Amino acid sequence: MDLSTLLAPQAVKVVSDVSSKKRLLQSISELAEQTVGVPAARIFESLQERESLGPTGVGNGIALPHTRLPGLDRVSGVFIRLERAIDFDAADRMPVDLVFALMAPIDSGVDHLKALALVSRTLRDAELCAKLRANADPAALYALMTESEATKAA
Repeated sequence: MDLSTLLAPQAVKVVSDVSSKKRLLQSISELAEQTVGVPAARIFESLQERESLGPTGVGNGIALPHTRLPGLDRVSGVFIRLERAIDFDAADRMPVDLVFALMAPIDSGVDHLKALALVSRTLRDAELCAKLRANADPAALYALMTESEATKAA
């Protein structure tokens, strides 16, 4: 499993008009609807349910919201860079500006966990995060995310 199988180029976006966690989850859901084919309302509801179990802000300005949904045939993700960081109830209480959301089939089992681990490892790279924060072009963000992984594998 690699990021290029989880993340499609059209599933990367820079967002400037989000001011709350709820609105961010709506933006994630709208973007994900285009890539996974599940209605945004269902994705949003599922993401909110997961957040009610405990926030997915992992620290250092990064959030990894994730959920399992019926109707999916594989794990898929969306990446959003926020122009203005927002409060996400992160573990370190820092506002979030880099968000990688994962949607997985209900029965994805270990694949869901492997995808979460992969994204978490990738975004632990401070140099990569600095490059992501310095760039506003979705195509370049996609390239940075997928090239970072290829470089590590080499």
